[in-house]
Amino acid sequence: MEQAIARAAALWRASRTAVALTGAGISVAAGIPDFRSPGGLWSRYDPMRVATAEAIDRRPEEVWAFLLAARDVVDKARPTPAHHALARLEAVGRLSGVITQNIDNLHQAAGSHNVIEYHGGMGRYRCNSCGVAYDGHKARGLAAGDIPWRCRECGGVVRPDIVFFGEPIPLDALRKSGQLALAADFLLVAGTSGEVAPANALPFEVQARGGVIVEINPGESAYRTMADVRIAAPAEVALPLLEKQVLGG
Repeated sequence: MEQAIARAAALWRASRTAVALTGAGISVAAGIPDFRSPGGLWSRYDPMRVATAEAIDRRPEEVWAFLLAARDVVDKARPTPAHHALARLEAVGRLSGVITQNIDNLHQAAGSHNVIEYHGGMGRYRCNSCGVAYDGHKARGLAAGDIPWRCRECGGVVRPDIVFFGEPIPLDALRKSGQLALAADFLLVAGTSGEVAPANALPFEVQARGGVIVEINPGESAYRTMADVRIAAPAEVALPLLEKQVLGG
């Protein structure tokens, strides 16, 4: 691991524009298991019943039972050393931004500013019918007897501003992530297996333009053979070590 980190740090220092792409693996140490992993939310809930736009209309009580469980997991989580390392690298100008597939708001909590939430975030809520925005703090006080949360304007179901299955990626996230990827000559991929489209195409796009790909992942992924450097370790272990070498080299 030491040699891989040293090589990755040298490539990072030589880059002009570094960007990070993060997935569920970076938040596991924060107490948020991958939804698909044993013990994850998809082992308790059928995503096709509780995480589609159709489900919000047809089964709002079931959807909100799932959302309360997701809220409880996210609210207990705190940023890991990996999140803090990325925030510090941005603060000193060594990282242009983070593109994350996570909805947990941990990058922002750690101090990152330029965060593109590819799948939205649990910190914002809106009516699924009329679109009026709601303060996410109210969701923390909701209990089983309060669901589904109804819109005060139209009576529609209020939902978190996240991308459910079958919904398109927000155009603003697509535009901003595309701009970052287009400018990047170094892409750090941390904690994602590369299974979820269209975010999984970003490393291949950066590499096709001559950019460097560094992957931090303890397990298998779609990037295993294409990455220029692969660090086979958890993000919360490898990223602080990489940060030190990038800043101290």
